[in-house]
Amino acid sequence: MKNNKAVIYTRVSTEKAEQETSLERQKEELSRYAKSLGFQVVHIFEDCHSGYDVEREGLLEMLDYISEFKIPAVFVQDETRLGRGHARVAVLHLLKKYETEVYSLNDAGPLTLNEMDDMLLQILAIVEEYQRKIHNAKIKRGMRRAVENGYRPERNFKNKHRREGRERIEVPIEEIVKLRDKGLTFQEIASTLRGLGYDVSKATVHRRYIEYKERLED
Repeated sequence: MKNNKAVIYTRVSTEKAEQETSLERQKEELSRYAKSLGFQVVHIFEDCHSGYDVEREGLLEMLDYISEFKIPAVFVQDETRLGRGHARVAVLHLLKKYETEVYSLNDAGPLTLNEMDDMLLQILAIVEEYQRKIHNAKIKRGMRRAVENGYRPERNFKNKHRREGRERIEVPIEEIVKLRDKGLTFQEIASTLRGLGYDVSKATVHRRYIEYKERLED
């Protein structure tokens, strides 16, 4: 069954009284427009804030909502309502990642991007893909180096598949110590543990290791 749910995003740049009329007009026009295309509007978000800033309460709430409920469409008066300058491109990039189509009242349909915007979004997608590849490569490198130094994850994590909930993301200090003793950097240790399913950062690994050493010294 096709998902016909949609949200509306409205924005004005100031909180002046006369802008309230603009917000209400945007909501009414966009609600009618979405309904005419067969969409069910499930939420309306609004902001009284500069489009150059991404720290907009309504915008952030909308992005969270779209991500959580897999909303396929967002309706705006025109592309500048989403943002201006770099902020606009960043928002469009996120919506593209969420596979959410932007419908513009001014375009009378899906938002039409100019050639430059389209190229920027393609570049961002390529950069993110290579960032993922680099991240995965770092995990593999850390694991390979650990194994070459005698680390055997199948022994140390033999009950890993039984872990659930909060226990699953607990940082295993004994493994951090073993890997550190084998000469791995904190970054490599973090990458190795992430490859084993532990959501840890380099900073967390370093902090836990220092805390462990301080406890030994006490």
